[in-house]
Amino acid sequence: MKASKTFILTIAGIDPSSGAGITSDIKTFEAHGLYGLSVCTGVTVQNDIDFKECIWIEKEIILKQIRTLFERFSISVVKIGIIQSWEVLLEVVQVLKKLNPSIQIVLDPILKASAGFDFHSKQDLKVFEKVLNHCYFLTPNYNEIQELFPGKTVEETIEFISERTNIYLKGGHREEKKGWDEVYYSKIVKMNIAPIVTSVYQKHGSGCVLSSALASNLIKDISLEDACKNVKMYIEEFLNSNESLLGEHNYK
Repeated sequence: MKASKTFILTIAGIDPSSGAGITSDIKTFEAHGLYGLSVCTGVTVQNDIDFKECIWIEKEIILKQIRTLFERFSISVVKIGIIQSWEVLLEVVQVLKKLNPSIQIVLDPILKASAGFDFHSKQDLKVFEKVLNHCYFLTPNYNEIQELFPGKTVEETIEFISERTNIYLKGGHREEKKGWDEVYYSKIVKMNIAPIVTSVYQKHGSGCVLSSALASNLIKDISLEDACKNVKMYIEEFLNSNESLLGEHNYK
């Protein structure tokens, strides 16, 4: 499709409150001047404080959505949120790589919803290891980096993942140095990103917004370090946009 628009894709669930998931991702993409495409992986029954259930979309429907979009649009970056299992996720990333071998995949490994739902309590970690080999960035929060590989320490987990993909480690859940983010790239080179201003308000779906902001910056012709700094600025503006759990996006 010949057009002046730059297309970017989110593969995630629908949150009726629009604080997280597809609608949140689309808001973030548009705030960065991009045209967001979306593939639905699950329909959640929730609001910003209460998660009741998730109705998963069948794998073949997800793959059909993806293939149909690639028939028409040029897509170089994709953000992935909740998917029913690591096995389905592996098939999704494999299909993405077949459709565009150079595609950059930003994976937000959501283990638990901020409203309390457990997505991946018992999953095959060997499958997840294969997924990592197809990703360009992983964006766990501090709780997730502790839980992804229960048999490893945080340091061992970071080293293990860094050998396979880049990491943007979100610091909002850290007990010490709260709000300090860390970026690991080029097999363990570390970049520390301090809070610019103190974020005093929590936001439903802030992890989704951060990973979408990262994907949005990666699609632009800027360095990885500058992209990550831009992400930090964006997420802090989002967190401090109001006092409620549902943040506002600063459209450019």
